Amino acid sequence: MEWDIKSRADCCALTNQPFAEGEFFYTLLFRNKEGFSRQDISEAAWAARNDNIQPFSFWRSKFEPPPPAPPEPLAKETAEDLLRRYMAEGDGAHASARYILAVMLERKRILKQIDVRQAGGVKTLIYENAKTGEVFVIPDPELRMEQIDAVQKEVAALLQPPG
Repeated sequence: MEWDIKSRADCCALTNQPFAEGEFFYTLLFRNKEGFSRQDISEAAWAARNDNIQPFSFWRSKFEPPPPAPPEPLAKETAEDLLRRYMAEGDGAHASARYILAVMLERKRILKQIDVRQAGGVKTLIYENAKTGEVFVIPDPELRMEQIDAVQKEVAALLQPPG
């Protein structure tokens, strides 16, 4: 299963008040029949929320406005671009590559693992992009040790510049 979860909001989903730089807020992930939905709420909205409505996952973050995008001198696909492309395709064909890409980006501190959930026999890793707040929900393909090298080589080949 693939999920398209919106990026971090600039304002509280409940009060519509913009977040200030350095302000703490909560991200709530809710599971519904379409997949997952995200809500970013202020600390005040968190304190006033209905405790009977439990999110699938939640975490507290400090709001940092996204930096302006630097101009790209050459259009080359990065590990982050490849992960986004595979997530957008929405099929299970690249499950192992998505997992390896997410782990690579976690090691580079581009993604941070927010949560791990076990549901229906499937372990699901939840990552957040440290700069943009974009959420990636990655089902664990349960790779065996002898499979990891082949997947890493496949991903490395995809990230090599042409020529």
